Amino acid sequence: MTVSLAFQIGAVALVLAVAAWTITARDTFTAVIAFVVYGLLLALVWVSQSAIDVALTESAIGSGVTGMLLLGAAARLRASEAVAGQPNMGLRITVGVFCALISAALASLVFFLSVPAPTLAPMVVKNLPDTGLGNPVAGVLFGFRGLDTLLEKVVLLLALVGVWSLAPDQLWGGVPGLSHPPQPTGILVFLAQLLPPVGIMVGIYMFWTGADHPGGAFQGGAVLAAMWLLVMLAGLQKVPAIDQRWLRLLLVVGPVVFLAIGLAGFVLADGFLAYPLGYAKPLIIAIEATLTLSIAVTLGLLVAGPPERKQQ
Repeated sequence: MTVSLAFQIGAVALVLAVAAWTITARDTFTAVIAFVVYGLLLALVWVSQSAIDVALTESAIGSGVTGMLLLGAAARLRASEAVAGQPNMGLRITVGVFCALISAALASLVFFLSVPAPTLAPMVVKNLPDTGLGNPVAGVLFGFRGLDTLLEKVVLLLALVGVWSLAPDQLWGGVPGLSHPPQPTGILVFLAQLLPPVGIMVGIYMFWTGADHPGGAFQGGAVLAAMWLLVMLAGLQKVPAIDQRWLRLLLVVGPVVFLAIGLAGFVLADGFLAYPLGYAKPLIIAIEATLTLSIAVTLGLLVAGPPERKQQ
């Protein structure tokens, strides 16, 4: 047995064990922590498969941002969870059987795939030079399935609107509940002063290098969102009210620029989301730059939660 094979077998066993821990944990907070660990382990598995872009997305979005959202939800559910108690055994068995059937169906689809599996990879490789991008993932996302990428950003905005809609009517336009009194000292304040300059540079680099290397707008935006949240959690920066004009402008600037360039394709190229020959790369970088800002603000506000107090 080679070292690589032993590592893969161990990684699979560990991922399955943590997945089982996530499902069987009786405490919500414990289940969320297990979910975060599960996401980080999956990121390592993707790295071992040379899927660096997927690993970055999994660690930043799947484990990082989603984990923070689930931690916030677990904190809000603590009071009601103690009153409601655990679901009855019949409901647990029903849900377990249903999940097992879905897993079996997905497994059967994998096992019965045709060999070799159908792929558009040769066509993508042939046409990738027209985009000017060295990263095939970015080329696919913006050159060959740009509409899906645009709609993903719109769905992210709709998710934020859904979170905001949980606020009482009288608090609409107010300040989200993520707030802590400022403290002059403490480890959180120290980290909030030390990490953001480095984190901002890392986020910008991840966006910029995404055109030719693993990275991109989502990964860079997630890092920027984490730095913003760290500063707000430490009390060094106030959480903005959601009715601020600059805030809403940053939320929509990415999708609006993306849509505008897509519509310009009718005039400058062959159709919607088509790029003029020789200008594809600068236009895609412009789209990714604005999307990075919008994604960072959207993710930060998603974690901050709905408005819970009026603007002072």
